[in-house]
Amino acid sequence: MKGLHMSDPKTPQPDAYSLVLEAIDTGIFRPGDRLVESELADRFGVSRTPIREALQRLETQSLLTRDGRSLIVASLDHNQLADLYVVRGELEGLAARLAARHAAPEEVKVLRDMLEADRALVNDPKALSRANRRFHKQIHLASHNKFLVQQLDLVHRSMALLATTSLAAEGRSKGTLEEHETIVRAIEAGDGDAADGALRDHISKAFITRLKLDAAKVQAAE
Repeated sequence: MKGLHMSDPKTPQPDAYSLVLEAIDTGIFRPGDRLVESELADRFGVSRTPIREALQRLETQSLLTRDGRSLIVASLDHNQLADLYVVRGELEGLAARLAARHAAPEEVKVLRDMLEADRALVNDPKALSRANRRFHKQIHLASHNKFLVQQLDLVHRSMALLATTSLAAEGRSKGTLEEHETIVRAIEAGDGDAADGALRDHISKAFITRLKLDAAKVQAAE
């Protein structure tokens, strides 16, 4: 009909929360960085209202904190770091135990393929760090426990507040891949005790490396 105008459906806006969270997780925004609504809206091409809601949600989750009237990316003190690694070790160990019990052969094959592909990244800590997150996420999913997966997602969000990856430490990349091999082997064998122990040991070694990195930074600043 002449004169009838069919408007195009509106293109949905990107999820502002996911965009800001990913920017923190990938190190675009680092602990101490100030986040400004207008700048974020321009950067991500969304309106200020969803950005404001995203920042409020991230503040509630303790990923952002107040500095006067400004919101900044939070940082973890020594005690918070220790608490985070304790919880992470417990939950990751449980995920590995359940994965050894419930993972389908195809899920184990994906873990094995990830491990083999990651060997090519041994000299690229940033790429290996991203691959490491994917590897751990696959173990979480292989646990077949959605409540555990949700809790581990929260833990890994808080891990984004660590300014550097422990994989940046010299020699850590090779050790990480060897530890991943032990974890996958235990899951393949259906040995829940071994999988749990291997993943806990893996997290413990990552925590030791993290403490050494932090101590080196303090020494360099003195």
